[in-house]
Amino acid sequence: MSLNEEVELLRQIPMFQKVEQSKLKLLAFTSERLVFQPGQVICEQGERGDSMYVIVDGDADVIVNLPAGPLTVAQLHKNSFFGEIAILCDIPRTATVKATTELTTLRITTDLFYRLVAEFPQMSIEIMREIAARLDRTTRDLQLTQKELAEVREHQGG
Repeated sequence: MSLNEEVELLRQIPMFQKVEQSKLKLLAFTSERLVFQPGQVICEQGERGDSMYVIVDGDADVIVNLPAGPLTVAQLHKNSFFGEIAILCDIPRTATVKATTELTTLRITTDLFYRLVAEFPQMSIEIMREIAARLDRTTRDLQLTQKELAEVREHQGG
């Protein structure tokens, strides 16, 4: 894929839509393009995060390790990004991400990420929107699960 094709691909991602062409070229040039095979782990829950990833093509599962075993909590697709929480909060990865199809990503290092966010505040807003949407989905899922659990308990007790 040519640099110009990568720039056009980046422009499709909401987080990068308002970034000027020259900066997108720099991002495409300085980020690392990685291809993962189905079943391959991109990042592991608990490990130190030194980069985020943008999905150029393919799909992946977001998996949280629980005492009862691994639980898939989300699916990621083209134009999705992940890994930003570990670098924003300087905490270990909150989940494992595993390719479900052949997965092509751009790996953006912490330093490059912070340079982009400093130069393009709109990126920060898009990242906050995505994180807020994820939190909303998680909260709704938790509420639904709590309701279902209460119904099961009520049925067992009654």
